[in-house]
Amino acid sequence: MTTPNAHPMAAGHIPSYVTAADGSDFLFTFMAVFTITLILLIGVAYFTLHALPEKMAHKSNHPQFQLVGILALLALFTHNNIFWVAAILMAGFQIPDLAAPLRSIADAVRGLGREPEPPAVQGGGDPDPQPEKPDAPAPVQGEPVAEGH
Repeated sequence: MTTPNAHPMAAGHIPSYVTAADGSDFLFTFMAVFTITLILLIGVAYFTLHALPEKMAHKSNHPQFQLVGILALLALFTHNNIFWVAAILMAGFQIPDLAAPLRSIADAVRGLGREPEPPAVQGGGDPDPQPEKPDAPAPVQGEPVAEGH
């Protein structure tokens, strides 16, 4: 007898999804590797997405680069999406520098209060050079002290 005693209704072959007698399960092994790989890919995509505003700000040499990075980290750790949206908007648009015109106006007004420098004398005569006096603050007068109160 070369063939085992098989039931007459038994199939002639075993399907591939049935586990072998040694305990190895190809489908379980494939699904375990697939699941771990999928979790790692989702994690990499998640961190890449959260780093997007910081990469944008770094590429454009954004003046508020640190603020964009802080907002991206807050979004990452708090899972609050409004921080990520604020970071992506801040990285995409540069806030205009409104202080620069005000600074130039203040410098111009400050320059109006200075005395003009005397013109330089050209020729052989050397006028009496007066030593420059440092701008000393005016003496401060104290308020009168109220007596008897």
